[in-house]
Amino acid sequence: MCITMSKVHLLYCFNMDHRKLPGTNIEVTSICLGTMNWGQQNTEAQAHEQLDYAIEHGINFIDTAEIYPIPPDKTKQGTTEGYLGSWLKKTGKRKDLIIASKVAGMMQKGSMGTREGGTLTRDSIRAAVDGSLKRLGTDYLDLYQVHGPDRITNVWGRYGVEDVDTSQDGAPIEETLSALTELVKEGKVRAIGVSNESPWGLMQYLNLAREKGLTKISTIQNQYSLLSRKFEIGLSEMCLRENIGLLPYSALSMGSLTGKYLGGARPAGSRLALTDRNAHYNPPQSQAAIQRYVDLAKKYSLDPAAMAIAFATSRPFTTSTIIGATSVEQLAVDIEGGNITLPEELLKEIADVHREYPNTHA
Repeated sequence: MCITMSKVHLLYCFNMDHRKLPGTNIEVTSICLGTMNWGQQNTEAQAHEQLDYAIEHGINFIDTAEIYPIPPDKTKQGTTEGYLGSWLKKTGKRKDLIIASKVAGMMQKGSMGTREGGTLTRDSIRAAVDGSLKRLGTDYLDLYQVHGPDRITNVWGRYGVEDVDTSQDGAPIEETLSALTELVKEGKVRAIGVSNESPWGLMQYLNLAREKGLTKISTIQNQYSLLSRKFEIGLSEMCLRENIGLLPYSALSMGSLTGKYLGGARPAGSRLALTDRNAHYNPPQSQAAIQRYVDLAKKYSLDPAAMAIAFATSRPFTTSTIIGATSVEQLAVDIEGGNITLPEELLKEIADVHREYPNTHA
């Protein structure tokens, strides 16, 4: 059901959109519940409350990772999957949901606590998936993703690649993809994806799948928001041509696009109050752009967070936007964003702001 709000010509659609993971018969909602706060900013009871609310409001897609919660802590690593596992055991809803998790590579190596190494070798991947399945209390994952490249490259705030030192590379991508293919054949994993990957890395996965008869990746989970649209430089065309779906994370730029950090504010309980680890999501050069987007949302009677999520979800290369919240109140606004179709006049104004303030953070 859709209702047109005549005052600002907004179209609100109250049926959560479903989209297939590319190349599969797996249908996911256009909004995916992210979990990285659970065990750090959220208790187990609060995690279960978020799950109850999300499922009641139509979401069927849940994303987690073996290193969660974030910020990484070896003593807490795996807690998030455990919270999701205890909820699945309590509710018996495993078959109703699409569950995704991720295996950590060398770029998260310092965060690992439950298994040695961290590079994406066959043995490491098998140990990682078995650990995730045990914590989740299930015998399969619907989507299993490589959390980050097994090489040093431009992700997580690092700009550019000016030289390549292959001596620092981890496992070859062919070994990683071969191990993931084995898991698909064994039924432990239904589909595979990558995360925080570059155009070069994405093409390696695609070429190896074609040349070696290995499983093709279905998704890429990269950062994408109104403040950081670098995904559109190269990767978006690749996804559209190669039938790969983006699962954008940080669509709110770690909460910055809500406007709550404007003027140097650090609300109690917020992520930037907890740690400066994510300060690059809210740099000084982004403040003018954030203010413009907040003002635009108000002009169209929208919550700034809902508008930002609606924008990411509306992109033709997006399959499902990953949201995260520390309260059910925040979660409600985020889910609302998945039920909004932004009008053309608003999209044109967003484009104007982007031309004036393109990609203001790493």
